[in-house]
Amino acid sequence: MRTLARRSRGTGPLALVAALLGLLLLFAPAASAAGGLEDVSATLKQGKVYVDPAMTSRFSQSQADALTAKIKKADKPIFVAVLPDAAPYNAQTKTIFQDLRTKVGVDGVYAIWLGNLFDARADQGALAKGMPQRIAGAAYRSHQGDIAGTLNDFVDQAAPQTKGNGVDHSTSIAWVVIPVVLVALAGAGVFLVFRRAKKRKEEQARAELEQLRRVVDEDITAFGVELERLDFNPAAPDADDAQRTDYAHALDAYEKSKRLMDEAKKPEDVKQVTEAIEDGRFSLATLAARRDRRPLPERRPPCFMDPRHGPSVKDVEWAPAGGAPRSVPVCQADADRVTAGLDPAVRTVDTEYGPQPYWNAGPAYAPYAGGYYSGFGGGLLPGLLVGTMLGSMMSGPAYAAAPMMEHHGYQDPNEGGDYTGADFNGADFGGFDGGGTDFGGGGDFGGGDFGGGDW
Repeated sequence: MRTLARRSRGTGPLALVAALLGLLLLFAPAASAAGGLEDVSATLKQGKVYVDPAMTSRFSQSQADALTAKIKKADKPIFVAVLPDAAPYNAQTKTIFQDLRTKVGVDGVYAIWLGNLFDARADQGALAKGMPQRIAGAAYRSHQGDIAGTLNDFVDQAAPQTKGNGVDHSTSIAWVVIPVVLVALAGAGVFLVFRRAKKRKEEQARAELEQLRRVVDEDITAFGVELERLDFNPAAPDADDAQRTDYAHALDAYEKSKRLMDEAKKPEDVKQVTEAIEDGRFSLATLAARRDRRPLPERRPPCFMDPRHGPSVKDVEWAPAGGAPRSVPVCQADADRVTAGLDPAVRTVDTEYGPQPYWNAGPAYAPYAGGYYSGFGGGLLPGLLVGTMLGSMMSGPAYAAAPMMEHHGYQDPNEGGDYTGADFNGADFGGFDGGGTDFGGGGDFGGGDFGGGDW
């Protein structure tokens, strides 16, 4: 498992020393202090699922160990606690998520089973706003009081969508390092922390780019096949200047897409590639219409089901599995399939969890989809993707802005798994609502915000 990279937002010397102290304390063996959330946070800092002794009859230690192993295998910053509806927990339901997040000090996803209720919160750098509650609500309703089933279902759903790496708190000798040595090593230690964080991000970006490269190369190849299939000869007697212009534009777009993909250094660079492919495919559609003496096509978005299908011809009502219906642009073939009650030909890509539609394949696909739809208004794509992983990331008004794209759609400057101590956005951690029941309220998370038709 990769070592957790941590960041401090402090800028002065004292902040740097504090960052190192926090890092060393985090690596140190957890001490069980005054009970309550102190015990909970100490266990979570070790990367383990916490089970209060009063709850072991309903969720055994062996089940907790199995869930811990699942979270570690997923390598995601997910923290789970199983607590009784009793003191001291039931007296702090309005602040329990924020208090626990403060004590653990790591950007991540926090899930709490409290008595007979279940709820979750997350930093937006780890999971998009509102998503943890929806996942928790769906899992809670599906298992009707079965703690093990609910928690395992929650982790299975949350892990593929959680940003960042898991927690690795190895035993260290931090507790015996004298203060003088800590101060002397502060500068070098903080430098190593930041360098490790930078290296991890660079490695992740390279892995995501290679994942995208395979998919985009397939799209470029499909575009080239369409060019050849058109079998257009600019020197043919029946070719006119307008047709030659369309053909030249399509060829230029094809060559541009190949060049940009070769030059791509990070996932965000893919956006320019898919923009070029979309532009070239529309030129091909226009050229085909001119040759067949048909009306020129309207400039429409690519087929939502698979951009390789080319420009869409109409909008149809369609709903992804388990999601709410929405109007999506599709090619004629997919329109016919939907009308006939058949599944459309959806573009799937390989992921560590098996083949997935591109809109549920991970944050790296935000620039991939964003490029195809960039010329059709900033609000179009989030509306098409509502209830999907990319849709939750792109729900903000500035999702396509450069700073956000650098974080693959997340607005929070910290990525899941980063150490921030108590310096985090407390608005992300409202009260315990308990699986849709108004149990304490608070924050931005009203009771009942658990998915519904959009999930």
